[in-house]
Amino acid sequence: MLKAVIFDMDGVIIDSEPFHWKVNKKIFRDLDIRVSVEEYQNYIGVSNTDMWTDLKKKFRLPHAVDQLVAMQVGGNVEFMEQEHFEPIDGVVALIRNLEKNAVAMALASSSPHKIITMVLDKFAIKSSFSIIVSGEDFKKGKPAPDIFLKAAELLFVSPKDCVVIEDAAHGVAAAKAAGMKCVGFANGNSGNQDLGKADLIVSALNALTLENITALANAAYKE
Repeated sequence: MLKAVIFDMDGVIIDSEPFHWKVNKKIFRDLDIRVSVEEYQNYIGVSNTDMWTDLKKKFRLPHAVDQLVAMQVGGNVEFMEQEHFEPIDGVVALIRNLEKNAVAMALASSSPHKIITMVLDKFAIKSSFSIIVSGEDFKKGKPAPDIFLKAAELLFVSPKDCVVIEDAAHGVAAAKAAGMKCVGFANGNSGNQDLGKADLIVSALNALTLENITALANAAYKE
């Protein structure tokens, strides 16, 4: 039974992966490390801390992980303050429709709170989410289920009654590990993501309605 919808943010509410790549490419150059597009796609959907912990180890970077994360967050904030950006087509209408029909909603993003707040305030949808959780608050980021389980706990909803909307393979894996249904949004700008474990895959958020999300929540789970 549908009781809550949990949204990812990057690649679902905002098409952020292209500018994240732009910002991170500059950081990689400044650090004199080489990270290919293919390698970088493995980090889409994971927390900044997890990404930089891995890169620090791989390239033997002398910087503290917190320092590397701060460089990335600072670059993203600067970009968002200077550039114009819009929500992904259909997502605000979907959020408004769910809100109108009293469906509880949470945001569970690997991004830090500062970035989450900037995006939700920009699109005037922060009040639509009764719960907001950030990957920076968890030791284990996606594909671990922790962030989604915490969102369900704070919503006072059973994981089996939640539907997650995700664009990244790590996010889909986290949702399924949490025992939740998952919609995979095939966002071309999120790279070559394997969304095969999602219960439903859509190429446009305009295709998502309360009716098909409810039907998904009520359907028998995949074995």
